[in-house]
Amino acid sequence: MADAGATFINRQWVAEKVHRPVQSVTDWWQKPYDQCFADYSNGGRKLKLSQASQDIIRKASDRQRKSCSVVAKEIAEKQKEYVIRRAINNYRHREGLKPFHVIPKPLKSETHISDRLWLCDWLKDWTEEDFLHLAPSDEFYVWVVRRPNYQNDRIWAKSIDDIEEDERYRGMVKNQPCIGIFVIFTAKRLHWLIKDKGESWTGQYFRDIILTEHVFPFVKNEENVIDPDEVIFIHDKAPCMRAYPTQHLLQDNDIKFWGNDIWPGNLPDLNVAEHTGTIIKDEVEKKMLSEPGHSRYLEETLKMHISDFLKNMETDTDLFETLLCSYPSRLRAVKNANGRHTDY
Repeated sequence: MADAGATFINRQWVAEKVHRPVQSVTDWWQKPYDQCFADYSNGGRKLKLSQASQDIIRKASDRQRKSCSVVAKEIAEKQKEYVIRRAINNYRHREGLKPFHVIPKPLKSETHISDRLWLCDWLKDWTEEDFLHLAPSDEFYVWVVRRPNYQNDRIWAKSIDDIEEDERYRGMVKNQPCIGIFVIFTAKRLHWLIKDKGESWTGQYFRDIILTEHVFPFVKNEENVIDPDEVIFIHDKAPCMRAYPTQHLLQDNDIKFWGNDIWPGNLPDLNVAEHTGTIIKDEVEKKMLSEPGHSRYLEETLKMHISDFLKNMETDTDLFETLLCSYPSRLRAVKNANGRHTDY
């Protein structure tokens, strides 16, 4: 623009004319003045997204690192169009699209991998009968509209290619409710607890409510376990579980468990309670999708379906035994993968 000879036409002057920040003009300074004015004179923004821009946004909605800002730059480079981030976000919202992100595998360090291999060696002489004395547990959230590849589900996907196309897109529900659940099961029974409204998974809540009022009575009752003296409580090593006060509480109540020095944590393929979480989410999602109209998005409806399914699942001993007896093959898979993630 400065080359045109009109020295009064500078970035500040253009910014005032097109009602845009100076930085925006700086980013587009290479454009001739007439093109800038034609593109941005209408209030400083495009009134409608072109079809080509819409196609770019839709294509980017199942890819990693495709935030609205990144997509805006891509549109600028490919279509020579200036589209603000908010316009892309609004379009995604209207179309029910959202960026898809694959969460990295939970194996974070070589130390963690070596800890997994140590656990495999430590359990190498265990038989299926030994594993039937375990009591795995997990805590998770169930949403009205399940997020793509979220929590339990995300750990199974090694890449985007492992996820079905319809799993990459989920309808957006503003302020959708979710319900927290704690589950623990043995070879004989499943016990569950729906988190009280407003409670969080703090260490104090876990010790006072989850452990003292639910886990301890459950594992000490011979109707729920094969042998109360042999049962071993397995947790997912969440912060509330690996806290020293929690570990000491378990010890003081004579509960056998795999402590911080044994259980590496971040073991979705070795904590079989993760599998029950996936089953619960799948079945509850089917029930929610069958609900008509507005009731599909109500917390009361979600809680009803969760409770009904968990009640029916309480005595599914075939499932519980199958999961517990899968430990030898899971451990072999970890060894074969040299401590890294497996297909379980």
